[in-house]
Amino acid sequence: MNSEVLEFVTYCISKLAGQLNIPQSEVYKRLKESGILYGYIVPSYDVLHTFGSRYLMDDLTDYMKKKGVLPQ
Repeated sequence: MNSEVLEFVTYCISKLAGQLNIPQSEVYKRLKESGILYGYIVPSYDVLHTFGSRYLMDDLTDYMKKKGVLPQ
């Protein structure tokens, strides 16, 4: 993972933590254990990083709900 992708992942985790009101470490754990981090965010960086912040957070939280990481 290059520095741009790492910076984007850090940004996503930070924004999700603020939006969901849970610690960043918990967001990281949920994303990693569900496969979202390395199965979706990292490989889709080229597309995801072009999204606006609000759309990106909506996309990620919807996906987390689909994967059972967040309650519906």
